[in-house]
Amino acid sequence: MPSDRRQAVVNALVKNLVLHGQIRTTYARAKAAQRLADRLVTLGKDGSIHSRRRAFRILQDRGLVKQLFSEIAPRYVDLSGGYTRVLRLSPRPGDGAEQALLAMSRLPAGEPAASSGPKPERAPQAPTEPKRPHAEPSKAEEKPKTFFEGIRNIWTRKKKGSAAA
Repeated sequence: MPSDRRQAVVNALVKNLVLHGQIRTTYARAKAAQRLADRLVTLGKDGSIHSRRRAFRILQDRGLVKQLFSEIAPRYVDLSGGYTRVLRLSPRPGDGAEQALLAMSRLPAGEPAASSGPKPERAPQAPTEPKRPHAEPSKAEEKPKTFFEGIRNIWTRKKKGSAAA
């Protein structure tokens, strides 16, 4: 892939990362986008007009630049790096490509973490009646007829009622 197209893909990944907070992509693309996203957060921490212009050159959206500088960068004022993380996922079913989740390492204030806090207790379940091993199946428990059983019934008619018809 030519370098300008590759850079356009990475820029689009970083745009979506700023917009959504996390993205799912291939591992190689996630690592490339991680480097650029960390540089953008560093620019956001600087906060100068020149930094905003450099960020706009990548993001191409004034709203995203404003979000980067006003919401995302202030979360990382006390850190000197490691603003994003790459988590490996299972391979993609179609081609087996190595998947990854690229996410911002800190959540916005007020948004609960997925794994934080105590786990909710399960509600007690009503005791179920044990099944009898030799009981006849009721109407609700009967297996549905398969396609071929239905066809067999077309040619072999069962007479209902008495033997005399």
